[in-house]
Amino acid sequence: MASTSTVFMKTIFIVLIFVSFTISPATSTAPENCGIESANQCIGKAKALPLKIIAIATILVSSMIGVGAPLFSSNVPFLQPDRNIFTIVKCFASGIILGTGFMHVLPDSFAMLSSQCLEENPWHKFPFSGFLAMLSGLVTLVIDSMATSIYSSNNTDEVVPHGHGNDFTFPTKDEDSAQLLRYRVIAMVLELGIIVHSVVIGLSLGATNDICTIKSLITALCFHQMFEGIGLGGCILQAEYTNLSKFLMAFFFAITTPFGIALGIGLSTIYRNNSHTALITVGLLNACSAGLLIYMALVDLLAADFMGAKLQGSVKMQIKCFIAALLGCGSMSVIAKWA
Repeated sequence: MASTSTVFMKTIFIVLIFVSFTISPATSTAPENCGIESANQCIGKAKALPLKIIAIATILVSSMIGVGAPLFSSNVPFLQPDRNIFTIVKCFASGIILGTGFMHVLPDSFAMLSSQCLEENPWHKFPFSGFLAMLSGLVTLVIDSMATSIYSSNNTDEVVPHGHGNDFTFPTKDEDSAQLLRYRVIAMVLELGIIVHSVVIGLSLGATNDICTIKSLITALCFHQMFEGIGLGGCILQAEYTNLSKFLMAFFFAITTPFGIALGIGLSTIYRNNSHTALITVGLLNACSAGLLIYMALVDLLAADFMGAKLQGSVKMQIKCFIAALLGCGSMSVIAKWA
């Protein structure tokens, strides 16, 4: 079942993140002030906690609106997946995911793994962020290919009327069945990449006691999660899961960042954003997440649409979709100024 696989993958990543931050920091030759919050007027644990609670509520609502909007749009005739407007909106959402990978996740990874709080050798002698992002993209390609092959071989005999049955039933036409299968694999792999990034940014916000940082992050992350949710929601809609599976995938996306914030609050006594362990763990996770998101946005979403029959048959639609994707990238670029 798709919902079971999604829950399992998310559980693995959440456990890995929790274990990583509860392990004692490794011995390093970093400056003495690394791992210690700087003394300034913005630092205040008592004042930061109410803001974190507000962040949990507002980001949860924003995430629900973002991921839910495409799903409820299925009841609006002109927003049906076979309409041109849906393709344009999907390209906008794909641009958001691409912008997230290039403008948020990857730069964060480079900044963390090149921090002065890490040793010169090996962290400053090799571009780990670029290497892991590249490796993650290739691994995502393998997972994408193998998952499609496995699901195809396991469901070749399942041919039932379109839109009914369990999570992995297919339409009667072979081509439609293959396309639906691709949409389902894309939705699952994309959510896997998004959840890693969402937990990490939530964890960082929940652990910090910098009031100034929290205030600026709340608004930025609300828009960030809303736009990212639109991209994921569009993929879930095209995958034509059962209503239960749609709800579970949307639900887990919505609670991921709030969960990260709550986890950060719980670990705030032992976790510091600039500690040796935090920089390495979060930096590596961000690099892996960036590679996955960039691959998914370019290969499985944008390239698939632009090379598909609908856009190849209309230069005007190609231009509209390119502008939509550019706007999606631009919106995330603007948000990167505050996030």
